[in-house]
Amino acid sequence: MSENTPPLSPQSWSQLPHGEQIKGLIEHTLTPWWPKVFGYHMLSLGALSAELNMPELPIGRRFSLFDGDGAAVRADFTALPIQNGVIDAVVMNMLLEFETDPYKMLRETDRVLISGGYLFIIGFNPLSPAFMGKLLPKYQQQLPWSGRFFMPSRVKDWLGLLGYQVISDERFLYHHLLSDIREESIWQDALQAWLPSSGSMYLIVARKLESPLTPIQEKRKVRSTQWATAPSAGRSEHYKTDQKTDKIRN
Repeated sequence: MSENTPPLSPQSWSQLPHGEQIKGLIEHTLTPWWPKVFGYHMLSLGALSAELNMPELPIGRRFSLFDGDGAAVRADFTALPIQNGVIDAVVMNMLLEFETDPYKMLRETDRVLISGGYLFIIGFNPLSPAFMGKLLPKYQQQLPWSGRFFMPSRVKDWLGLLGYQVISDERFLYHHLLSDIREESIWQDALQAWLPSSGSMYLIVARKLESPLTPIQEKRKVRSTQWATAPSAGRSEHYKTDQKTDKIRN
């Protein structure tokens, strides 16, 4: 696979190890956020996002976009056929890991979001047990380890460059995904308690900041100093005295 060819992204939860369990955890993590989102249009980017249940989402219309069967709109993530500033919220699941230019995709997503709109990004955390699959040749070409795992801090840096305010950065799923996920596990509970940032998955919630309404004031022009010398009082008196002396002499 060449550097310019993106790895194949998952098209269904069944393609991921323990996909249905991961889907349930993501839905559980996102559920408290849905009542906070208002507007008319919710965009689900990617096939995985399209399958999420979103209870109590107060948005009039929700539609999915990806280049595959079952999408409401088929298009590339870096060239969305959507007008500027018409989407109220966007959710993307595990897309940055499988894009050649993830920052370009974020810029295109930013273009269609309204000011104050919500952006929900779910991805894999490299500083977590899930990174073990990348170290084992047996799993390196399998999903999700065939993709690139970006640090959540790097994703937040990209969002900062685009003018977003990150309002939440959460971790969940403290598991390596190489074996069955048990609901009760001593070492998983220990990781969550002692290393809360080591969750295998992250959720970043960000809002697009509004553009300033007042124009930036122009810099004041510095007036150049006038160097003309003003006559002093002493010099003026000396000139008058010289005139009187000339008259007396004449």
